Amino acid sequence: MANVTRRFIGYEQSRTEPNIVVDGSPNEATVLTLTHWPGNAQPDGTDVDTSAEMAFAHLDNPVDHEPAEVVTNNHFDQDGAAGLFALVDPTLAQEHRALLVDLAAAGDFGTYRFRNAARASMILSAFGDPARSPVAGQLSGDAAADTALLYATTLPLLIEMVTDPAPYRDLWEAEDEVLSASEEAVAGGSVTITEDPDLDLAVVVIDGAEPVRRGHRFGHLQLGPIHPMAVHNATGCARLLLAHQHRFHYVDRYETWVQFRTRTPLPRVDLRPLAAALTAAETGPATWTAEPPSTLTPLLAPDNDSTLDLDGVLSAVRHHLQTAAPAWDPYRRS
Repeated sequence: MANVTRRFIGYEQSRTEPNIVVDGSPNEATVLTLTHWPGNAQPDGTDVDTSAEMAFAHLDNPVDHEPAEVVTNNHFDQDGAAGLFALVDPTLAQEHRALLVDLAAAGDFGTYRFRNAARASMILSAFGDPARSPVAGQLSGDAAADTALLYATTLPLLIEMVTDPAPYRDLWEAEDEVLSASEEAVAGGSVTITEDPDLDLAVVVIDGAEPVRRGHRFGHLQLGPIHPMAVHNATGCARLLLAHQHRFHYVDRYETWVQFRTRTPLPRVDLRPLAAALTAAETGPATWTAEPPSTLTPLLAPDNDSTLDLDGVLSAVRHHLQTAAPAWDPYRRS
């Protein structure tokens, strides 16, 4: 059973065929769900961090399920691609297992061990960006149709992307240079990272002379002010407060949205009351806003330069993290 080859079809099409969902939500025809998404029951033996690792665990020790010849997913990203490929071509996937698992982590968690996996993550991010995608002319704006198209296009190319990304240089080279510059800034001390283990909090201070550097997350989201991989590879803390000149932002990493198994991060809290308190403390026009805790990576930030100093912001953040009630539990079954 571990060497069964299945085929990918789009999520909407799969509603009428017995299917295995990798890294998404099941539909009415799903017979097995291999996902770390919150609220989903994970089959025995698949308690790992990424959905791709769950797919490989299924190859190692298959979970009993009703027959299914197709695999699918309801969104396009790196973890989904790696996990789907494991079931579409299990023999080839096993040969490149370490790279595929690293690709999944690069996309979902912004961490990497192999630079080619990071570059492959950049390539897939570019494919998902309508402004840069090699298949931009075929993207319709319909999420389900575009997801199906992107997987159908990239799955046959995935091994080449992770083993020899050179043919796709135009899709990763510029971001790769940003990643290198970000890592050099961390290594050189112009970016400092101070950890508070009790709060699972890392404070990232970026020297004012450093430019804003952005990097991808997931499909094609771009975040700064420093490439996320440079920070995430340097600290395991799941809560990040970044300070650059008069700008701040706090973010809960994606590890706290999914059912992360290597460790159990501290639960998210609702940041919106903190946004209101910080706005009230401002003496200028800056207004702080916060995304709800159900967001993939909820962000707290001002819309303008802040009049607050780092000590004041950090004190408010620490107090809120210490006193606010947990507001998200990905391990609770829905």
